[in-house]
Amino acid sequence: MTVDNASSPSPLNAGEPAGLGGNGGNVTLVEGGTFSLSDRLGDMEPSKPQGLFFRDARVISRWELLIDGKRPEPLSVLSPEAFAARFVLRRPPQQGRADSTLLVVRDRLVAEGMHELITLENMSREATAVVLELHVDADFVDLFSVKEGRMGGHRAEMTTSDGELLLHDRADLSRGLALTSTVEPMVLPGTMIWRVVVPAGGRWQTEITAQPAGAAQRPQTQGTPGERYRASEPVRKIQAWRATATDITADSGLLNRILRRTESDLGALQIHTDSGTGRPFVAAGAPWFMTLFGRDSLLTAWMSLPLETDLALGTLQQLAELQGQTVDPLVEEEPGRIMHEMRRGPAVGQVLGGQIYYGTVDATPLFVMLLAECLRWGAEPAAIATLLPAADAAIGWITDFGDRDDDGFVEYVRATDRGLINQGWKDSFDGINDAAGHLAQAPIALCEVQGYVYAAYLARAELADAFDDPALAARMRERAAELRTKFAEQFWLPQCGWYAVALDGSKRQVDALTSNAAHCLWSGIATDEHAEILIGNLAKAEMDSGFGLRTLASNMGAYNPMSYHCGSIWPHDTAIAVAGLMRYQHVPGAVELATKLAGGLLDAAAAFDGRLPELFCGFPRARFAAPVPYPTSCSPQAWASAAPLLLVRSFLGLDPDVPAKTLTIRPRVPERWGCVRMSEFRLGTATVGLEVCGSAVTVTGLPDGWALITDEA
Repeated sequence: MTVDNASSPSPLNAGEPAGLGGNGGNVTLVEGGTFSLSDRLGDMEPSKPQGLFFRDARVISRWELLIDGKRPEPLSVLSPEAFAARFVLRRPPQQGRADSTLLVVRDRLVAEGMHELITLENMSREATAVVLELHVDADFVDLFSVKEGRMGGHRAEMTTSDGELLLHDRADLSRGLALTSTVEPMVLPGTMIWRVVVPAGGRWQTEITAQPAGAAQRPQTQGTPGERYRASEPVRKIQAWRATATDITADSGLLNRILRRTESDLGALQIHTDSGTGRPFVAAGAPWFMTLFGRDSLLTAWMSLPLETDLALGTLQQLAELQGQTVDPLVEEEPGRIMHEMRRGPAVGQVLGGQIYYGTVDATPLFVMLLAECLRWGAEPAAIATLLPAADAAIGWITDFGDRDDDGFVEYVRATDRGLINQGWKDSFDGINDAAGHLAQAPIALCEVQGYVYAAYLARAELADAFDDPALAARMRERAAELRTKFAEQFWLPQCGWYAVALDGSKRQVDALTSNAAHCLWSGIATDEHAEILIGNLAKAEMDSGFGLRTLASNMGAYNPMSYHCGSIWPHDTAIAVAGLMRYQHVPGAVELATKLAGGLLDAAAAFDGRLPELFCGFPRARFAAPVPYPTSCSPQAWASAAPLLLVRSFLGLDPDVPAKTLTIRPRVPERWGCVRMSEFRLGTATVGLEVCGSAVTVTGLPDGWALITDEA
């Protein structure tokens, strides 16, 4: 037992309000492939989408703390990092009294399992007796079963041994969980009980460790709780990430707060292969997508390049290792195709056909785009060179499999009834529809995907130039030019003033106004003439909600502000739109709309405690002064977390080219941001600092022989 009268430091002395995102009030903690969801007391209920998840299975389904047989009362929740939280509670007041004298603090850390330090602090002038109970269970069901409410009431096989509680999956004994405590409790199947007396002005603590079977890390038992926290793997990992990542700050307190949360969340979402070797890659997001996703991981890595290149390079390397090699309709694998997602849960074969599913149309061109961008931002040329065969295989997939009817456009149609109906980023079944609200019929050629393919051809040309293959560079640029011309002819809707979201299986233009069209600005496939008209339509109230760009205009037939893809707002989508607008900043209205969209998005982040969720509802700001959460939105979610970095990069006009030894900065920084600074910004072997204040650009540490290119407004 640990009892004292001193105010010894807790491992979580500082923190921010927990970012709840759109998870219905749940508190989400994430570290690599492990994550937890609980209520604001820290409890987890088996009938709710809560628990501790490890390798896509729920290894804790019940985790309920009782004080003298009652649930404690919540006071606050703080989350200093994405992997740690402090739940501040109190014992319910005794009957006839208004106040409580017993503070209850639960300090939780997620790290290939879960560690929870429970502290009881007695504010009374006399000792108090406390009965502390922790009720635990596990159902070991697949995370999709939890998400969809198909838990089935399974319970674990439980045994006790020397103060340890052991839980095992009745259907698979290889899945299990061991519970231990630094203060030995009375252990019953499913319950740990402590009967303690906390002296006047004193405190009592116990630390509980929940270790899943197969977890790589063993809990550290030496030192104080604070020392163990500081020595934990998540803390060491985030410290190493911060030591290598660029430090980005601004005069704006709101932007600084958002960027700090971005850095923490991206650090926690990084995962390694089971061997623990190689560079990290980024998981898509908690709670439901804590795994490698082709599209999500690639776009997150792109947005995160201002922080470092290793995350992008690790993502590319991992995806190259899993690149399609053969034709397998069950998982939609095709040679050269970049995978969609990886799963390891108990029901993996029932979800999308197998552990690795390839049904995505955009990850493959995005792979080539990111590879060239990595080289520009300073990744080692030797590492890039080893990935060139993967880039060529990706180009091969685009031409041989992606363009299914040889019309010059990449389209998709699922191979079996188990695959995704829609395979672009709007991959819900109703995500692609026309202005009247009718669903598009496959095969479907998305407008933004043609833009990605256009950019991929140019990216491969740039890589060919860098590695002395001028003939290949010329062929790729010729393909890009042909695609741009054909795209303008067949996707532009002159009677509407925007690009068709897609061509359907009959080559009919699917004429809805969507945010997909803004991606065509980001990729550069849009002509200046089309861009000016498109920007005017994107700026209208039907698209701009006041908190970001809607996925579908409010005057379209399928519009629903509470839908997943038909009127909601996705922060990464709005950030890509902003980046596209800034690419066309010479076009009238582009900078003004980009500034307005970015301002609305940062205001939304403020309403979500500085953490942008995966998506939120698309109601107009004039109707609701704060953004309305989407109930099952992931938070933290990788590309939402990285979106503020893309905003900063876009308004700085930051465009390094390490092989060419040039650093381009064309600032159009919003006035509300004040000055923006980047320190320890690594460009290959160089480390530079920069400051942008209005139109003034200051760069330090740029090596001899480098050129600084500015176009100050």
